Amino acid sequence: YIELRRDYACVLLDRHKHAEAIAQLDRLLKLDPKNIDYRTLRATATVGLGDHEGGVRGFSDVLADTSPQSRLAADLHLSIAHSLKTLGRRVESIDEYKKAIEIRPNFGDAYWSLANLKTYEFSAEEIARLEAAEADPSTALIDRYHLCFALGKAYEDRGTYEVSFRYYQRGNALKRAESRYRPELLEQNTANQKRICTREFFRERAGYGAPSREPIFILGLPRAGSTLLEQILASHSQVEGTQELANVPRAVLDLQGYDPDLDNPRYPGCLVAMAADEFRALGEKYLADTRIYRSGKPRFIDKMPNNFRHIGLIHLMLPNARIIDARREPMACCFGNLKQLYARGQEFAYSVDDIARYYRTYLELMEHWDTVLPGRVLRVHYEDVVEDLEGSVRLLLEFCELPFEPACLEYHRTARSVRTASSEQVRQPIFREGLDQWRHYEPWLEPLREALGDALVRYRLKEGR
Repeated sequence: YIELRRDYACVLLDRHKHAEAIAQLDRLLKLDPKNIDYRTLRATATVGLGDHEGGVRGFSDVLADTSPQSRLAADLHLSIAHSLKTLGRRVESIDEYKKAIEIRPNFGDAYWSLANLKTYEFSAEEIARLEAAEADPSTALIDRYHLCFALGKAYEDRGTYEVSFRYYQRGNALKRAESRYRPELLEQNTANQKRICTREFFRERAGYGAPSREPIFILGLPRAGSTLLEQILASHSQVEGTQELANVPRAVLDLQGYDPDLDNPRYPGCLVAMAADEFRALGEKYLADTRIYRSGKPRFIDKMPNNFRHIGLIHLMLPNARIIDARREPMACCFGNLKQLYARGQEFAYSVDDIARYYRTYLELMEHWDTVLPGRVLRVHYEDVVEDLEGSVRLLLEFCELPFEPACLEYHRTARSVRTASSEQVRQPIFREGLDQWRHYEPWLEPLREALGDALVRYRLKEGR
């Protein structure tokens, strides 16, 4: 049963059930307290709960019992560095990333993680090592595309945009080749949502769900400013920032079955037959399951961007939750995704056609929610926040029924853990120069412009609340 329990703990981890995974791992550790594998998994689950200080301690304890030049040691230095980065301990995180590279010179993830700090600039010597590792025939595919993205960022920082673009393009091609992403599935889901979730459908279900006003959902596309909005709101004394919580996507998986027929899914059609008490139970389960990520403030943020696909479900299970759509100009947003290598998920981000189709589908679905649930979603454009921070902050707070607090304007001074690609950027004041960084690559982005089509103007035409 020991191996089965270990496998079960891994399944729980994969499904973001971190507290349950820890319970299983603690039982295993009672039997074998020094087991490196169990201790590493437990530290991973601890990080999953948002306890990054505990994660640093856990991974460091395992590292002390690990051969210092082993592959595991490199992985542990990487994990320690990730948690230090999340805690805002940038200098220490850089040191740990470099220790990982010392052990594994072709360790693409460690190089990309340095680049992904957004504030680290590679030296000429480091770039030479990066290029040598990327050209090495023995370099594994996963390391190779990480190295390509790191080189893209390295040359971007040096203003050598054509070379930078070439590496981003190569990294995307390598990553996309191993992906099973099918854009038509999201497009079909959007068509199904529009067919099922009509204005009459919601009118007939008025009053369904758990009445709590605690959750604030920030959603949209990655690289659209959602982390900035979260940091602003989390600077308020009544609001807690958590992370990109998987609870709504997990509820969807429960509704459609964990091994669904992707071409003929049960969700969202299954919503039609559900009774009021079922939606209330879903809302109460969401509140109960997310409590472990909170420390007692009356409001909390769920920043899972992909939740825009499930606004209808969110409305039915939590009708008083606040929903904010973080939106950014399409060229800036899409290119921001094309030069970002995600740790997991967001498989739409690795080709021009995929990201353009995703953005267009997102617009289509958000236009639908605006039509059938008018006023339910507050749309906040990143460009507006940059142009008028105070006005945008007051708009956000009013929508969330929160009193104004000056700390929200000084959001970059708020000490909290930030796990996303923007973790270092939101620890600095807003800078206007970031709005048009994509224009450095404009000579090579005509295919993206063509693929976006009327989305280039549509993204501003129909506003939410």
